[in-house]
Amino acid sequence: MHTSSKQLKKEFIKKWVKGLEICCSSNKKMDVMERKKKIKLCADIALASAKNATTSWSNALIYNAKKDDENAILVDNLLGPESRFNSQRTAHQMITFHKRVRSKRILKKSCTVSQRMKKASPPASNLATCIAKRLVKKRTQVLKKLVPGGEAMDEYSLIKEALDYILSLRVQVDVMRSLANATEVLD
Repeated sequence: MHTSSKQLKKEFIKKWVKGLEICCSSNKKMDVMERKKKIKLCADIALASAKNATTSWSNALIYNAKKDDENAILVDNLLGPESRFNSQRTAHQMITFHKRVRSKRILKKSCTVSQRMKKASPPASNLATCIAKRLVKKRTQVLKKLVPGGEAMDEYSLIKEALDYILSLRVQVDVMRSLANATEVLD
């Protein structure tokens, strides 16, 4: 196992436990579903803050969690003063992204209309290529929905961020699994 993975696990568990302590310290009575949501929220924020907001997905997770005023205190406590997260920069990136998407949609519609007029049906030799391109495009759109902040990324960045996000989720699962196994041994 890489030392960076071990370090990420160590940082994640430290921040996750701190987040759980903050959530448990509130006097509010929580049912099972509320506790589940808080545990997940703490885990997501801890994972993103363990990456020190150095990736787009971690910035997107933190930004989305901070939008809810109830979570802002938790996020601020987990990030700490040394955090690289800048909410104004992230908000600016989101606004720029939405403008870019709108422009792309307009351009895409105009190109689609002209392409339809040029060729009514693709030749048989290009059919496989056309199907493959369409399949890649659909899978890319699905991936953009799965990776936090993925909608604002180009294909190269999306693949890079998705790989990093998957590795980070793997760390999160490993830590949670170890904790679950440890509690089973104690029972």
